[in-house]
Amino acid sequence: MVINAYLIAYGGLLIFAGRLGDLIGHRRVLLAGIAIFTLTSVTAGLSQNAVMLVVSRFGQGAGAALITAVTLALIVTMFTEPSEQTQAIGFYSFVFAGGGALGLLLGGVLMQLTSWQWLFFINLPIGLVSFLVGWRILPRGRRLGLSAGLDVIGAVLLVASVSLLVYGVINAEHLGWGLSTFTDLGGAAILLVGFVIRQRRAKVPLLDLAVLGDRNVAGANIIQFLVTGGLYGSFFIATLLLQQVLGYAPMQMALSFVPLAVVTAVASILIAPFLVRRFRERITLVVGLLVYVAGVLLLARVPIDGAYLGDVLAPLLLLGLGIGTVLPPIMSLAMSTAGEDEVGVISGLANSTGMIGGALWTAVVASVIGSATGALVDAGAREREALHHGLMLGSLTLAAVLIVALAVALFVLRRRGEDAPGGESRAQALAAGH
Repeated sequence: MVINAYLIAYGGLLIFAGRLGDLIGHRRVLLAGIAIFTLTSVTAGLSQNAVMLVVSRFGQGAGAALITAVTLALIVTMFTEPSEQTQAIGFYSFVFAGGGALGLLLGGVLMQLTSWQWLFFINLPIGLVSFLVGWRILPRGRRLGLSAGLDVIGAVLLVASVSLLVYGVINAEHLGWGLSTFTDLGGAAILLVGFVIRQRRAKVPLLDLAVLGDRNVAGANIIQFLVTGGLYGSFFIATLLLQQVLGYAPMQMALSFVPLAVVTAVASILIAPFLVRRFRERITLVVGLLVYVAGVLLLARVPIDGAYLGDVLAPLLLLGLGIGTVLPPIMSLAMSTAGEDEVGVISGLANSTGMIGGALWTAVVASVIGSATGALVDAGAREREALHHGLMLGSLTLAAVLIVALAVALFVLRRRGEDAPGGESRAQALAAGH
């Protein structure tokens, strides 16, 4: 429940937080998110009982949603020149992907040297510095004002549907894909249909569904849904492989991810922007996804007594290269039609599809691994060997998910030279707004 509280708040509030940023200002929402996240991190570390910890984690999720939803919006409004924007999105993508690997390293160090409370207390100095830097350097920017309209009914339907969807997906990992899980998912689907109907009738919709009529935006969100599942799922598989099959201690496992984080940084900040400038987003995505699939397939081939240098390092490097190359063009395409009055909500949408995909595909992979491992153990296999086989099947499942993403990139995204029907570029629109 501690993990669920964070994810439910985070996933449920992303799109709403993005729209709130459009209305009252992205800077304000970001600073509010940092303050909430920092404060609830401290209360989590000071928790004396489970209730206080769960409430604090919910607050952390809400704060993280406010931060994440508007960060990409701030980037595309602050950097309207295409090459600068591509570079900035590359940095953002590294933080999005590489932060997970760096978090494993920092978490391993803190757990080795201190207590679990410091996993929360470490956010206090980071949060204070982030708040002060954001207060001083972020532009106030243009805001629509609450008088522009906030679809409260639509917001309630959306938050409820996404929260229930996330809850059902997360619980599927523990309860299986039975009646309880499908009841949650069915309820989420009904609420989502209600949200869509509401958006078609509302005078000022929370999310203008017409943005999904653009092939690049729709395709990017689908790819984000699939690729983020691959990101979370591959981290999940690699962690189990290193700890429970190869027998790495937490600190060893954390250090093992350092090369992945380094390669992700290089790919996000240098390689992906270069490829986007030279070949545009679609080709960059295809190249990155091919590398990503190769990394996942190599992960499936790591032997049960594999050595780090000979067997583990290569798939981790390919995963980092693939992740770092894929994420920047996805972010760029997802924001490609965003005007200044909707940049926050579209940013929230892109992050929301990624978060839901991450939770869903990790749950699916966990179910595949658990079912395969359990069947082999019941048949008399040793648990370590059974888990190794389950992880191989989980990796192949992720490879299939990424191949679907590759097909979307090839057949849904527009080719170079094909223009979006009837619109100016995002950079032109944002520059005109200023």
